[in-house]
Amino acid sequence: MKITRAIASAGMLLLMSSPLVAAEDHPMGYFITSVGMGQGANLGGLDGADAYCTKLAEAAGSTGRTWRAYLSTQEEGKRGISARNRIGLGPWYNANGVLIASDLDELHLNPNIVLRTALDENGNRVKGRGDGPNEHDILTGSMADGTAYFPRDTDDHTCSNWTNASEGSAQVGHHDRHGGGNTSWNSAHGSRGCSQENLQGTGGAGLFYCFAAD
Repeated sequence: MKITRAIASAGMLLLMSSPLVAAEDHPMGYFITSVGMGQGANLGGLDGADAYCTKLAEAAGSTGRTWRAYLSTQEEGKRGISARNRIGLGPWYNANGVLIASDLDELHLNPNIVLRTALDENGNRVKGRGDGPNEHDILTGSMADGTAYFPRDTDDHTCSNWTNASEGSAQVGHHDRHGGGNTSWNSAHGSRGCSQENLQGTGGAGLFYCFAAD
């Protein structure tokens, strides 16, 4: 009996140290920027936004990952870069290890993005509808399926490809899935303009989503 118990205990110790158990500790692969860059929708283009995602992630202790901002662009005469094509294949977990989506299809059809899961890089809740101030407008410049707008749509949806902090507009989503009858996390409505003041005027703060693309 003692030998049997010893073997069982040894087996349990082996299981506890196995990769299967370690794999339950999922690294962060998704977050909302805790603060905007302070220049409205002028993020320095995609490169500037990606660098900002990396900066925040590393400051929060996440290293060795490739971070991409969930942002689309527009180009005259053809479709621009689509946000969904920039962020890898998943899965993605928030800072508390909660699964956001297993893959791109789940992310755009039925993601686990609501007020309690759409956290910043430090695992903190981002202000939503009913908070003061409301900051649920998240910059995306994307249609609901995560793709860039068609060239026949000549309206500005990306604040001049994330380089403008004055006139124009940016398509935003609602991370809390509330407001105006539109529950889209990535394509709820356009902003009033591209300045920090205008983004705040529609319930935003110049925040955007970041995903690990590796």
